[in-house]
Amino acid sequence: MYVNQTSDGLARERAPHLYRWGSKKGRDDRLSLNEFTLICRALFRNDKGHIYVVPSDRLEQMFAVFDKNEDGYIDREEFQFCWNQWIKTIVRPISAFLIVDVQNDFISGSLNISNCSAQQNGLEVIEPINKLLDTVDFDAVFYSLDWHPSDHVSFIDNIKQRPIHPTSPLNADNAQVYDTVIFAGPPPMKQRLWPRHCVQDSWGSELHKDLKVVEHGVKVYKGTNPEVDSYSVFWDNKKLSDTTLCAQLRLKGSTDIYVCGLAYDVCVVRRISFELYAFHLSAAQVQRPSMRCRPATVQY
Repeated sequence: MYVNQTSDGLARERAPHLYRWGSKKGRDDRLSLNEFTLICRALFRNDKGHIYVVPSDRLEQMFAVFDKNEDGYIDREEFQFCWNQWIKTIVRPISAFLIVDVQNDFISGSLNISNCSAQQNGLEVIEPINKLLDTVDFDAVFYSLDWHPSDHVSFIDNIKQRPIHPTSPLNADNAQVYDTVIFAGPPPMKQRLWPRHCVQDSWGSELHKDLKVVEHGVKVYKGTNPEVDSYSVFWDNKKLSDTTLCAQLRLKGSTDIYVCGLAYDVCVVRRISFELYAFHLSAAQVQRPSMRCRPATVQY
C-alpha cells in the first residue's frame, strides 16, 4: 500500500479507496492517469464535500510532474514523492501564525504609524490578533521584532556617519525624515531615512503590553546589522543574510503561514515560498493608497 501507515484519519476519510487500492491481490503497483484522477477527486473537495473540478489537461500536467520516468504510470517510488511533497501537505496542513513588529515605537513611540500618510492606528491590530490567538489552534506562533543597533543606517540622525554617493538626490544637510538617499557603500545603496526607532533593549523595541504572547511563541529579531535595513523577517533588504525564521518554519514542516501586524505595506508583505495569507483586519500600513490582502504564494 502506497500510503504511509502513520497518516492521520483525514486522508483515510477523504480517500478510503486509496487505502483499499494497495491491498488488492495482483495489482501491478502502478497508478494510471484514470486512477490518479480518482484520487484527486476523492482528496480535493471543499468544506461541503463538493469535488473541485480540475480540467483534464491540468490533470495530465499534474500527472506528468510525478511520472518522472515518463512511462505513463506513477510507480511506488514516484507515488511516495507525490504523497510526501503534495498530497500530505494539502490534507494535513501545518499552520504558522506570524505577528510582525507590534512594538511600542510603531504604535505610540518615535515611529508611530498614525503620523504617517495612511494615518492608521497601530493599536487597532492588537484586539483581532489576540482573538486569533485565543480561538485558532496554530501549530506555531512567531513574533518578529525590529531590533536595531544605535548606529543603524536607517536612522536619520546617523546620516553623517556614512558618505553619501554623488548620485544621491539629497545630501546629509538637506535630507529629512522619510526621504531616500543613496549611500556610497560600496556598493551604492538606496536607503529610506526613518526616525530612530526600536533600538535594542529599549522601551520602543518591546512588544506592546496588550499584545498576547503565547507560551510557545518564538521571537525572531531583524535589522540587527547596522549597515543594512531589514523590512522582512526572513532576510535583510539586500538579501545578504537571513534570520532563523525560514529554517524554523521548515523544521516544523509549516505549509501555511498567516501573517499580520505592522506595517502592512512595509514589513508584513515581504515573505517567502510558503502559502501565505495576510489578515487585512489586523495589518495597518504606513502609506496610501490602501492595500488589500489576498492569499498568495510568495517566492524567494
